[in-house]
Amino acid sequence: MHDPDTIARDYLAVWNQPDATQRLGQLSASWSDAAQYADPLMAASGRGAICDMIELARTQFPGHAFSLRGKPDSHRQFVRFSWDLAADGGPRVAGGTDIVRIDDQGRIAEVVGFLDG
Repeated sequence: MHDPDTIARDYLAVWNQPDATQRLGQLSASWSDAAQYADPLMAASGRGAICDMIELARTQFPGHAFSLRGKPDSHRQFVRFSWDLAADGGPRVAGGTDIVRIDDQGRIAEVVGFLDG
């Protein structure tokens, strides 16, 4: 059984990792080889492409970090959690909810993200 709190925090740690090499290492530890990611603004397939996509997103919001909003929940192989994006001590500039599918090895296999209005 997977722990939704750990999955959500590890997921956000990947997005908050400024170093691409370390980020790819985090992805390798917790995401499947063929992981898929999609939200309304971007999509990527595979760890390397997801790492690059995160780098692009990070360059658009320098000095910002993702934080968990509320309590993650789960059922079967799915985890759902919400997040906020803000500069340190600043107002929220974006937020959303992600649905994560976990594979049989406990790794992230797919993420479907939704942005708040």
